Amino acid sequence: MSFREEHELHKRRFGRNLGLGIVLAGFVALVFGLTIAKVSNENFTLPQTTQQGGN
Repeated sequence: MSFREEHELHKRRFGRNLGLGIVLAGFVALVFGLTIAKVSNENFTLPQTTQQGGN
């Protein structure tokens, strides 16, 4: 019982999937880092909403 050699198409597909996975992980890390930087700002306050009455 031997394993068959992997087809060239699967090797190329794996390379593309790996590249896309790395790019996606980088994007997630960038968004996470920007979120942490914004929330950890000392002057961070939630925006105050005002309700306007009347027409």
